[in-house]
Amino acid sequence: MTETIDKTDLKERVEIALNNIRPFLQSDGGDIELIEITDDLIAKVKLVGACESCKMSASTMKSGVESTIKNFVPEIKEVEAV
Repeated sequence: MTETIDKTDLKERVEIALNNIRPFLQSDGGDIELIEITDDLIAKVKLVGACESCKMSASTMKSGVESTIKNFVPEIKEVEAV
């Protein structure tokens, strides 16, 4: 079964999800960028600013970022920090 995925649509929806997270990250001096969505539907993101070196960033990725992205874009299988 071959299914075509519209990556432009996925990217737009992931950005919408990230826009819901951004205010929390920015209030702590950080931000997040979508780097790419791979062919196997992994969203690669990068924490920047204060979030980049924060010791809680792994927790932020799993509990905040990944769950929010998967809520908005259920097609995404995993979120990976790069």
